[in-house]
Amino acid sequence: MADYKVRFEVFEGPLDLLLYLVKKEEVDIYEVNLSTLATQFLEYLDLMRQLDLDVAGEFIVMAATLLYIKSRELLPVDQQVAVEGEEEGPDPRWDLIRQLVEYKKFKDAAARFQELEQLQESIYPHQPPAEHPLPPTSFPSPQVSLFDLLSAIQQVLKRLSERQPPEEIVDDRWTVAGQMEHILRVLLEQPRITFRALFDTMAHRAEVVTTFLALLELIRLQQVVAHQEETFGEILLTRRRPNTETASAIPVSAGGATSGAFLS
Repeated sequence: MADYKVRFEVFEGPLDLLLYLVKKEEVDIYEVNLSTLATQFLEYLDLMRQLDLDVAGEFIVMAATLLYIKSRELLPVDQQVAVEGEEEGPDPRWDLIRQLVEYKKFKDAAARFQELEQLQESIYPHQPPAEHPLPPTSFPSPQVSLFDLLSAIQQVLKRLSERQPPEEIVDDRWTVAGQMEHILRVLLEQPRITFRALFDTMAHRAEVVTTFLALLELIRLQQVVAHQEETFGEILLTRRRPNTETASAIPVSAGGATSGAFLS
């Protein structure tokens, strides 16, 4: 497992994560506490490293920016303006908020275009040739972002750490390939299962991490669909019907359960 890294050709960026955290806090962007946001951002960054997810350089830059803003806010008010002769420069806090506002506008516009595209497809459906009919599907549109999945696995790991440690010492016998087969077997027996239920019986951190990486790989390959019935709700896992086409990258969502799709 240690040699396995998940790498995505398309990856949600640091602004996506910030918007996700703002939405989770249920506050206006202009009123967000960037110090709190910095702490949460670093927790997600640390989690991605623990899971061997390939963290892009812009996440490190954003983490440094947030730490700088947080350090400025710890200073007395009369010293926050004049820091190392930067009184003539822009306020990094408001510069970041401006970036978030502008980025959210583009995300909202992209989500609106996606809604219009789906509406148009429902009016003028694509009719496959009779000799190659597409299998019918009843799956709901997947609405889970990568950060929803990270938040869910963070809770699983937290619950695991609070349990009594197992008495026996076991070898790290789990592999990503093996856990992919395990997940598909589970979904064959239960067509729909919650994210939490998939991990509830696991007693070892290595098993949880390997299974999570296996789940990400199955989602990337479009063999499993992850969706939520409401924003920040329980994540549901469903097996996708076999398809002749396999995705090569993760189309990212617009940063939440109501905007865009994760592997649609």
